[in-house]
Amino acid sequence: MLYQIYPATFADSDGDGIGDLRGVRERLDHLAWLGVDTLWLSPCFASPFGDGGYDITDYLTVDPRYGTNEDADALIEAARERGMRIMLDLVPGHTSHQHPWFLEAVENPDDHRYIWSDRLASPVRGWIPNHAARGGYYLANFYPIQPALNFGYARMDPAEPWRQPVSAEGPQANRAALREIMGYWFDRGVSGFRVDMAASLVKDDPGLVETGRLWAEMRDWIDRTHPGCILLSEWGDPKTAVPAGFHADFFLHFTGQALRSLWDNGTGSQGGWADGRPCYFDPEGRGTMSTFLAAWREADEAIDGAGHVALPTANHDFSRLTCGPRTRDMVAPAFAFLLTWPSLPVIYYGDEIGMRYVPGLPDKEGSQLDGEARQGSRTPMQWDGSANAGFSTAPQDRLYLPVDPDEQRPTVAAARADDGSLLHHVQRLIALRKATPALGTGGTVQVLHRDYPFVYLRGDRHLVVINGRREPATAPWPATGSAPRPLAVHGVDVTASGIQAAGFSYGVYELAPDTVLDV
Repeated sequence: MLYQIYPATFADSDGDGIGDLRGVRERLDHLAWLGVDTLWLSPCFASPFGDGGYDITDYLTVDPRYGTNEDADALIEAARERGMRIMLDLVPGHTSHQHPWFLEAVENPDDHRYIWSDRLASPVRGWIPNHAARGGYYLANFYPIQPALNFGYARMDPAEPWRQPVSAEGPQANRAALREIMGYWFDRGVSGFRVDMAASLVKDDPGLVETGRLWAEMRDWIDRTHPGCILLSEWGDPKTAVPAGFHADFFLHFTGQALRSLWDNGTGSQGGWADGRPCYFDPEGRGTMSTFLAAWREADEAIDGAGHVALPTANHDFSRLTCGPRTRDMVAPAFAFLLTWPSLPVIYYGDEIGMRYVPGLPDKEGSQLDGEARQGSRTPMQWDGSANAGFSTAPQDRLYLPVDPDEQRPTVAAARADDGSLLHHVQRLIALRKATPALGTGGTVQVLHRDYPFVYLRGDRHLVVINGRREPATAPWPATGSAPRPLAVHGVDVTASGIQAAGFSYGVYELAPDTVLDV
């Protein structure tokens, strides 16, 4: 089970208002109690932070705001002592415009680590004028401060003479740099990388064939030189990314409807990808599982056991589960689904206590991208009832982002003290998943009833019932034999006459040996 941490707002150990690696280390016991296996840290490398650290100046050095490389070593070791591993965030597609590579390239026309044109290209978007000696224009991936690294083009075009093949010197130098960066951190004990925008490296690549070859090459190198280390991609298309060489890939909000059909209720951070369709975990019960199931089945067949689909509760770019009209007392069934479906569950920090998406916050380090107010999902972790919710001893005006001002905001301390809290639901579900191989990543799943309630069988012995709406729901129970044994039940009753599910409920059961299903 993965747990994503946004380092700037997780835990501040030195009182400067910004989270750091020592702060993460000091909070590892909470994560160990929760049942986390692997921590994924959003970028913590040296950066001017024009885009929250996704604009990197040195891939081999922890940024001073977060500590030192030795602090990273200490975190890796402390996590290992608790049975957890550390994954870092690799940003391979671009650097900061202040990276030494780029400072060399703007002066040297023979440098091809980035993509350059001597004239303004069409379309104009993304091409930034260079005011240094080299002149011309460079291609940026997102903000102008993020020049795109050159991994080549899959197709040449006489009208665009700046295109280089993937075999050219610049693209090959960048591939070698990726291996150097990953190898450096693997040797320090890092267990893997989440790869930012993994599908974007090779340009004009129909079917992403050359991009797939690039990552297959990286996977082969990792398997040979650092066995046991993994790559998790931000590709957004598991049926393509996993066969290309990744161990797992996310369903993402901006690349398809699968994730949105579960969580996106049209509030919080919304972008051009938003389609306005109701989601399954909608209080009014207007959604359906059909969209997710179609995408899941397609991905599962293509992956064929070679890797996994990663399913997140949220992330630093997408609204939290608790958002808009969906309050924290409604999301326990969403966690029950996440932790019993045969995907790789990823919990975004704070979602386990029901931290909410906070609207109306100011832009912070590039968080307001193309109208998406991403900062609402990046507020400080809420640890206790002390000042700044225990995140930092700094004055409020020095915090990276404001703490949620809601006086009823949840905290880890209060949730730990309340056996009925969302946190305890999540902790018990994680423990059940770990203790029950049939509920884990991989394995079989059979849908018995779609939508409200959503009912499915894991393996041949474990029944799961999920009702994501406010109104109660019923479904037939097509079985004979002894009553199933409850393993984790919240508002669900299974009898010979049928399944009764209260609003916002879930149930996980083990079937009796004499159970016979008529499906």
